Amino acid sequence: MKFLLLIPFIGLLWVPFYNFAEPPLFGFPFFYWYQLAWVPITSLIIWLVYRATPRDDET
Repeated sequence: MKFLLLIPFIGLLWVPFYNFAEPPLFGFPFFYWYQLAWVPITSLIIWLVYRATPRDDET
């Protein structure tokens, strides 16, 4: 399940994915809103991996 953490890494590190000005969204070029869209997506992915990771209950 930890392989899901590679999705935002690749999506944000591979510049040809988002090196465009079109299509704009609410006046923001694609470059900006694409990166901002990854903030909640990455948070969701991290939460999913956290919930799926087994933990030791040694307290």
